[in-house]
Amino acid sequence: MAKVSSLLKLVDSRDIVELELKQLDCEIVIRKKEALQQHAPPAPVYHSMPPPITGFTMPPSQQVAPPPPPSPTPTSTPATATPITAPSPSHPPLKSPMAGTFYRSPGPGEPPFVKVGDKVQKGQVVCIIEAMKLMNEIEAEKSGTITELLAEDGKPVSVDSPLFVIVP
Repeated sequence: MAKVSSLLKLVDSRDIVELELKQLDCEIVIRKKEALQQHAPPAPVYHSMPPPITGFTMPPSQQVAPPPPPSPTPTSTPATATPITAPSPSHPPLKSPMAGTFYRSPGPGEPPFVKVGDKVQKGQVVCIIEAMKLMNEIEAEKSGTITELLAEDGKPVSVDSPLFVIVP
């Protein structure tokens, strides 16, 4: 089970959309949401076959259960200097449009694009997400004030991970 968990973390931290692993009588397929958008019928994000993969140290009677998909809730985001609380329903967070590495500033040693308390305009760049060696500027979806920072600089984010809360 630890090996499956480490595979999930690997896929989540990289720009891998789908991973398929076959060994003897076992097959594991891990798909991110991006892969599901390419397929017509929705399928589970993660699934695995019951027999254990050869080389795993699991009792033969134990089946490999599908792990829950990564949750974009604040409990799965790393702690920051600002206490992380659940965004209020009236102020939904700005979410990551892609999987990649979240950066608050344009480069190492440079000031962040925005910080808590800053006023932003719709279309203003608030962060960068590096995906496949490309730096993608993420813009504010609305004008307002940054009230919460929900992602940690330099850490991986997945699709729909909350990044900021912007209150109009």
